[in-house]
Amino acid sequence: MLEVADIVRLHGAAYCEKAGSALSAVQKRALRDISACRTPFFGGHVYQCDHCAQKVFSYHSCRNRSCPKCHQDQTERWLEKQRGHLLPCNYFLLTFTLPSELRSLARSHPKKIYGLLMKAAADALQKLVGDSRYLGARIGALAVLHTWTRAMLFHPHVHMLVTAGGLAADGSSWIDSKPGFLVPVRALSVIFRAKFCTGLKKAGLLGEVDPSLWKKKWVVHCQHAGHGEKVLDYLGRYVFRIVISNSRLEAFDNGVVRFRYRDNRTHQMRRVTLPAEDFIGRFLQHVLPRGCVKVRYYGIWSLSRRKQLTQARSLLLLRLPHGNSSTPEPTSRDRAAVRCPFCHQGILIPLEPLPAQRGRSP
Repeated sequence: MLEVADIVRLHGAAYCEKAGSALSAVQKRALRDISACRTPFFGGHVYQCDHCAQKVFSYHSCRNRSCPKCHQDQTERWLEKQRGHLLPCNYFLLTFTLPSELRSLARSHPKKIYGLLMKAAADALQKLVGDSRYLGARIGALAVLHTWTRAMLFHPHVHMLVTAGGLAADGSSWIDSKPGFLVPVRALSVIFRAKFCTGLKKAGLLGEVDPSLWKKKWVVHCQHAGHGEKVLDYLGRYVFRIVISNSRLEAFDNGVVRFRYRDNRTHQMRRVTLPAEDFIGRFLQHVLPRGCVKVRYYGIWSLSRRKQLTQARSLLLLRLPHGNSSTPEPTSRDRAAVRCPFCHQGILIPLEPLPAQRGRSP
C-alpha cells in the first residue's frame, strides 16, 4: 500500500532544502520519524512461528504523533477510557472556528494561538452555562483541537463534547438543559470573540490583528449529540491521528501525489492532485509544536473536579430505570495472539531483539 513515508523518503530532503529555516525542529523530526517508521532505524524483534518455525522480522514504530502508521492502539485505549467517563445523559457537540484572518498568526505562533483558541472557547461556554437564565450549573466538556479540512487545508478549530446539563452549584442536583438547547449561539460567539481578543492582548499579539476583525461575526456551531458515544468515536480519530491516513492515498507518480476525500457538504468523493513537495508542505502545517496540548478537559471533567464528577454520576444514575442503576467499568481488550503470516496456524513467539540502526539513514 502507498504510504506518506514513501513520499517523504523521495522528496523530503528536497522540501527541507527549499524550506530552509522556515522548517521547525519538530517538523524536521516528524519527517525523519515518518520515513524511518517500522524500519531497522528504530530496531525491532525477531519472532519465530511455533508451528512452521519460520522467522518473522518486526520493526518498531516511531510513535511520532504525526505519523499515519502509529497510534491505533493508543486511540483504542483513549476511547475506552473516555467511554468510562461519559455520564448517562444527553450531549451537545460545539465547534469553535478560528477566523481565516487569524490563520497567518496561528502559523507564526501556533502554540500560543492554539492554546488561546481552546481556552477562549471553554471560558466563553462556561460563562454562559453558569448564567441561571440558561443553565446555572457546572457542565462537563471535552475539547479536541483540529487544524485541517479533509483536503488537508489549514483550518484550525475546536470540537467540544458537552453535557446537556450540569451539576448545581451546591452539588445537590443535576440540572438538565432545555430540550435541544444549551446556550444562545450568537451570544456565545460574541463572548468567544471577546475572550480571544483579551487573550491576544495579554500575549502581546493584538497589534498584529486588523481591528475590523472584532466587528465581524465569529463562527460557532452547536448541535445535539445524543448520548455522546458517536461523537466520542469521531473525536477519537483526531486525538492520535494526523491530517491524512495512508488509505486515502491513491497514486504517486513522477513526483505527483493524488489523494481522495469526501466532501462534507455534498458527501461526494473528491480528489486532490499535488506536486510531492506541495503535499509535504500541506502535511507539515498540521504538525503541532512541542508541548502543544491537543485535548483538554473542563468543568466536572477536569482532573481537579473528579469528586464533582462522581456526584453528578450518582445523581444521574438515580434517575435511570430500575435495573440500570450502574454502568459497567471499562475493561482492557485482550490482545489476540499473533498468527504466523506464512502458515496461518502457528503463533509467533519472541526470539530476540533487533538493535536500532540509528547510524544509518532511514
